[in-house]
Amino acid sequence: MRLIDWIDARFPATKFVKAHLSEYYAPRNFNFWYYFGFLALIILILQIVTGIFLTMHYKPDTALAFASVEYIMRDVPWGWLIRYLHSTGASAFFVVIYLHMFRGLLYGSYKEPRELVWIFGMLIYLTLMAEAFMGYLLPWGQMSFWGAQVIISLFGAIPYIGEGLALWIRGDFVVADATLNRFFAFHVIALPLVLLGLVVAHITALHEVGSNNPDGVDIKKTKDEQGIPLDGIAFHPYYSSKDLVGLIVFLFIFSLILFYMPEFGGWFLEKDNFIPANPLQTPEHIVPLWYFTPFYAILRAVPDKLFGVMAMGGAIVVLFLIPWLDRSPVRSIRYRGPLFRIALSIFTISFLALGYLGTQPATGLYTSLAQVFSVLYFSFFILMPIYTSLDKDQPVPQRVTEK
Repeated sequence: MRLIDWIDARFPATKFVKAHLSEYYAPRNFNFWYYFGFLALIILILQIVTGIFLTMHYKPDTALAFASVEYIMRDVPWGWLIRYLHSTGASAFFVVIYLHMFRGLLYGSYKEPRELVWIFGMLIYLTLMAEAFMGYLLPWGQMSFWGAQVIISLFGAIPYIGEGLALWIRGDFVVADATLNRFFAFHVIALPLVLLGLVVAHITALHEVGSNNPDGVDIKKTKDEQGIPLDGIAFHPYYSSKDLVGLIVFLFIFSLILFYMPEFGGWFLEKDNFIPANPLQTPEHIVPLWYFTPFYAILRAVPDKLFGVMAMGGAIVVLFLIPWLDRSPVRSIRYRGPLFRIALSIFTISFLALGYLGTQPATGLYTSLAQVFSVLYFSFFILMPIYTSLDKDQPVPQRVTEK
């Protein structure tokens, strides 16, 4: 106790634990969907730790990068495990993030007073996309090289500043050693620092306004004489122990993939990326990794390059606007009307379909389907002020329920 008191006199350790764990009261009706925020934090730690060990042996040089990855896989003790933890962890990160975002849509976690929580979350998502894209170039395989070539060239479509911006991103007139070096610097140092800062801001904003719940009821409105929410329970030890169960299940599934199918049939690691980058040989079919493919499909669905880039960027930007597009006073889908339920179902199907179409060749049929699903994707947001205003919502209970 003397040691703790000595620390508390100089650093608010106990105060921090109380504010964010033992005396942070969360709704007592959390369900399965509330595992994914905690899991995202665990995977972030995993990616940072494995990334540190990979940088000990990786060489950001076009002549040495591919061979250094092979050296890690074949000669470094347990190097294959560290590399697969990092590559499988990247895909697991996006699986968890997409499910976490979907839960936000289900239960209206973006609505007042949690708009800033949602904005910070979307900034985390955007930073993760940049982090994953820059990390994808580092193995210097065929798909890494040509994927970077295609994506960076898209910036050239921006009027007036496009060519200069693409040149600055590459650091050269082509994807070369300068590109690899700056992508390595951003991937290892700059973006992780931004990501950690945004995660702290996201959690701080969440704990300031309180967590949402499956009923969409604000538990802070009903408190006892001590000021404790009647429908809340302390995050620790109740939810911290509950999250451990979710972590064990996640680690079991993650381990099965890691040890038995780390490439996941080419979805997590593509076969062309096991071939050294060759600027003189273009792969037959250039596609990004699966977590980018919905937006890649939207890009290819638009015939004009500039408008395609605008549509792809708009598909991400519009996610930031959801708190102000949704006009319903009801948060949770449990009490939403049929229009929102139908719209969310169509949006989910469209997003999954675009994800698949982004992995397929840009033939006539696939392009037509991508155009249809792109229209449905944007319709979810454009029409949201209308159908959320007209929807016949159910009465929301005053207290949380045990459904």
